Amino acid sequence: MSTETADVATAARSIRNPVLPGFHPDPSILRVDDDYYLATSTFEWYPGVRVHHSRDLVHWRPLGGIIAERRLLDLRGCGDSNGVWAPDLTWHDGQFFLVYSDVASFASGYWDPQNFLITAPDIAGPWSDPVRLHGRGFDASLFHDDDGSTWMLSMRADWRPGRDRFAGIEIQRYDRAERRLVGRPQLLFTGTSVGLTEGPHIYRHDGWYWLVTAEGGTSWEHQVTVARSRELLGPYEVDPAGPLLTSVGRPDLSLQKAGHGSLVHTQHGDWYLAHLVGRPYTPLGNCVLGRETAIQRVDWPSGGWPSIPGGVPADEVAGPGLPLHPWPDEPATDHFDAGELGPSWSTLRRPATDDWVDLRSRPSHLRVHGGQSPVGKQAPSLVARRVGATHCSLETVVEFDPVDHYQLAGVTAYYNTLNWHHLYLTRADDGRRVLELLSSDSGRRTAYPELTVDAPGTGPVGLRAEFDGPVVRFWYDLGAGWRRVPVELDATILSDEHAALIIDGEPAAWGFTGALLGLWVQDLGGDGAHADFDLATYREH
Repeated sequence: MSTETADVATAARSIRNPVLPGFHPDPSILRVDDDYYLATSTFEWYPGVRVHHSRDLVHWRPLGGIIAERRLLDLRGCGDSNGVWAPDLTWHDGQFFLVYSDVASFASGYWDPQNFLITAPDIAGPWSDPVRLHGRGFDASLFHDDDGSTWMLSMRADWRPGRDRFAGIEIQRYDRAERRLVGRPQLLFTGTSVGLTEGPHIYRHDGWYWLVTAEGGTSWEHQVTVARSRELLGPYEVDPAGPLLTSVGRPDLSLQKAGHGSLVHTQHGDWYLAHLVGRPYTPLGNCVLGRETAIQRVDWPSGGWPSIPGGVPADEVAGPGLPLHPWPDEPATDHFDAGELGPSWSTLRRPATDDWVDLRSRPSHLRVHGGQSPVGKQAPSLVARRVGATHCSLETVVEFDPVDHYQLAGVTAYYNTLNWHHLYLTRADDGRRVLELLSSDSGRRTAYPELTVDAPGTGPVGLRAEFDGPVVRFWYDLGAGWRRVPVELDATILSDEHAALIIDGEPAAWGFTGALLGLWVQDLGGDGAHADFDLATYREH
């Protein structure tokens, strides 16, 4: 083998971080035989609990999401960055177990979390009806012990004024046969002085119970803490060497916010940690791509504590030496030939049901029936995909014949109800079909009437939204070639950091997701408007 060929082979076996770029936070990693799965948080987006699949920890493919029905979770009215937090995926006795938290609020010390459990014989389902678990805290997980017992862990939330809202990690037994929690919950671990202890997972290894938690909050102070005990119920001693992983104090690192991790054991006995990261555009600046998933190799000697070189996240780590298993590349263009949306698409606050997402009435077209305004939280009509690179674009061809200004259809660069940019077709007061641009920054809308473009007739119109680092640009094609809308918009408002709002020490708004590119149709008068999208092309540049 030549040196050049050897270099290529070595590089191919390296894990390059983040393995799941863009909005993919709070990873739960699982191996079942030769298959690896990563489940991540989805918040207000369907399908809930996004899952990726790998056979080598290097190459990952999206499988879509698990919670695709209101039977499993109803997100109508869900607030920005509420909904599905920190899912946990486990395998025991021939079944997948998925625990997920539906968090309804985060104001004044109240979260109103409700935890659910569903099971399935296959990752593709069918999934059981959900079992309601407790609502005392979020970030729930399951631990299946060697004696056959199953236990539920979560952070314990304390709403009382003057108390620590992150009161520690609690544990309670779950009876699989009766499908309910039994016995009294016990406080397992109160965390370290870093505080904000959450995201618990327990592992059995080398004669110890190992408790892995997230601490420091999910931003710049984030870390992975490890504690161990000879007994499941403790007491747990914390690793004297400090956190297993953190980016704190290292603004030079490209991967920041490192924390919220879960471990996986390979077929060959190696250990890896999947964890959350963010990539700010400037040192400790806005992370437009949101919180992403990375993987680190863990050294775990017999009798010792697990460690990661330097205790910091690396951009590239050695893979596990498994046979390489690349997946076919996703086609850049979705021609909407399938009977359902592909796994890269998500929908906002309501599942992609036929009453508003129609892939059958017109072959090779996505028909989107219009929904609520940008602030509507019951029935919006937004079909979007995650922004996975600092330079990327979404291009489409839309047919839309609006009746009036209550009907809009176009492309958007989107974060949440308060932060977005939208180029759309609508009808002016004088009857002209026009292209208009509207932006919202923390709910303050900016129109650009001077940039309005006539779009005569009823024929198809090409639209493109593009991220160019900290800038968003829009383009249109009325049949004479692409033209750019002559304005550069701020991409950094589409970020967790910009979305967060603290008033008198209390969170009035939070940001936990990431930027998306989408196809957005609004029918503000409820008159039955729809738009037909002929294709959608996503490219990373």
